[in-house]
Amino acid sequence: MHRTIVVAALLCSAWSPVLAAENLRRMEWKIEGVAREALVYVPAAAKNTASPVVFAFHGHGGTMKHAAATFAYQKHWPEAIAVYMQGLNTPGALTDPEGKKPGWQKTVSDQNDRDLKFFDAVLATLKKDYRVDEKRIYATGHSNGGAFTYLLWAARGDVFAAVAPSGAVARRPLQNLKPKPVLHVAGEKDELVRFEWQKPMMDALRKLNGCGDGKPWGKWCTSYPSKTGTPVVTCIYPDGHRFPEEVPPIIVKFFKEHARPG
Repeated sequence: MHRTIVVAALLCSAWSPVLAAENLRRMEWKIEGVAREALVYVPAAAKNTASPVVFAFHGHGGTMKHAAATFAYQKHWPEAIAVYMQGLNTPGALTDPEGKKPGWQKTVSDQNDRDLKFFDAVLATLKKDYRVDEKRIYATGHSNGGAFTYLLWAARGDVFAAVAPSGAVARRPLQNLKPKPVLHVAGEKDELVRFEWQKPMMDALRKLNGCGDGKPWGKWCTSYPSKTGTPVVTCIYPDGHRFPEEVPPIIVKFFKEHARPG
């Protein structure tokens, strides 16, 4: 157990009109003396009905507000709880070496595991306050947020039914990853996390999950079935490092197809 103090509070004065209209609430936690925050969408039914949860992580230099507007899982899957956590200033692996912009820890034990502890605290609050469907918890993120999605898979893998990173690679591709349904999004012209780095990652995922031959699965996407129920879907779009607006509905479709066994 982490020695983590959790304080959840609604800070209504911080709502923007747009976010308020989408029923996104700004919530705050104190993790080992450090204030952390997230924007959270909770469907009205979540008080009484077991609800899926989607954690979505911004990239390096991003914000929870921008993530909520860009990913917009509250629109694409209004029956699910959507969580947009805010990172803290962190040295970037590819940019911002001085750590002047917000991001996520890179590996287990990096930054004293501050972001893993934050994730644990947020999930604990959701389970306490709402009916969370523990078989349908998901993680997704772009760029540094995608790398953190891979880290969550490695460090908290038993929590998730499926994951969907984009524009990212795992820092240690197969270390501590157990087979799990995964959708990986990559840009063929990605100038930051180069496609030639992401392709071996996708190949490694198919080997890890014991996948067979691929077949078309919607726009840009190929599905590689697995006899163990842990398919890999790759979505390769003809552009750079940007996060395509067409992707969130694809990720929601993938998540809806997978629940954690047992």
